[in-house]
Amino acid sequence: MSPETLDHGHLTLRRGGAGRARLRLVPAAPLRIVDVVPDDGPGALRTYLDAKSRLAAHTGELHHDVLVRGRSRSRTALAARLRALAPDVVLLHDPWPAPLDLVACARGLGARTVAVHHGSSEAQAAVLPGPSRAHLPAVRAQRRRLAREVDAVMGLPATTADSRRVATLAVAMGVDDAFRPRADVRRGDHVLYVGRLARGHGLFRLLDAAARSADPWPLHLVGAGPLEDALRTRAQHLGLGRRVSVAPDVRDRECLARRMAAARCVVVPGALEPFGLVALEAAACGTPVAGCLTAPALGLVGGLGHRFAPGDPTGLDRAIAAARAAGPDAEAGAVLAWRHAWDRVLREELRRLRELAC
Repeated sequence: MSPETLDHGHLTLRRGGAGRARLRLVPAAPLRIVDVVPDDGPGALRTYLDAKSRLAAHTGELHHDVLVRGRSRSRTALAARLRALAPDVVLLHDPWPAPLDLVACARGLGARTVAVHHGSSEAQAAVLPGPSRAHLPAVRAQRRRLAREVDAVMGLPATTADSRRVATLAVAMGVDDAFRPRADVRRGDHVLYVGRLARGHGLFRLLDAAARSADPWPLHLVGAGPLEDALRTRAQHLGLGRRVSVAPDVRDRECLARRMAAARCVVVPGALEPFGLVALEAAACGTPVAGCLTAPALGLVGGLGHRFAPGDPTGLDRAIAAARAAGPDAEAGAVLAWRHAWDRVLREELRRLRELAC
């Protein structure tokens, strides 16, 4: 940056010519950001990308593009597209296998690169075909190699420990404006799960907890995935047929928020959740949340969260009982909804990325 200009967020203070003491504000150039994502990324990642695209469209503070990695897309084509976009910053989300070729391409363009880890190495290995323990050494080794090549790592201590590099950027986790306390919604008696019906989300353990409970609370599962039929069968075997219901994904944010506000509590039972964003969305509605303490978003919900350790069925039972016994907290929910509004958290991310790009 020249001595005549001082960057200040999205505005630049530019000094006048010789003999002029005046400063004037001129718009800074929009930051060009490319998010490189897997084609099977979690739903919360799509929510984050949609929110970032809205910010780009409404403010002009950034140019935002998304590149999708997958088997149907060659590395050569991705690199060519990256060169055409000429980004300032490239964010590599859940990078498996480690995209070292894209890192080299971005470096050649003068762009900064960031490895973004939404989940732990164990969570990454769990979604790969076959036994997760067989994949874990390779996942860890590639994370460490990638960490040596990129300019920064984004994540939480629990998700970046295997990188052997401190994360200097936090993963942005926000909530849509629809998620807020709702005095007009009547609170029911059911426990609500919202998310993918797939392994790694603790769903069979959740059914077991329902079967153990002396309090026959209803369990509503909202989502879709490969385990749907198996979960229905398991519920029948446990004698939970009338207590467990399965409903399809709810895409409408307003409708989903009302469902969360109507639940006695929302549960996030998986030990390997990459985001656990549902916990933050439910808490923003003022609804108590029971969740595994490894879910990243659970650390943001304060007193509305009731936690249990991974692999602790008794802890899960107690967390659900405590969340059900707790009343909704509209005041705490409103604070969370304000603090974690997507516009606010993404502007902070943009500020940090500008600093990285300078």
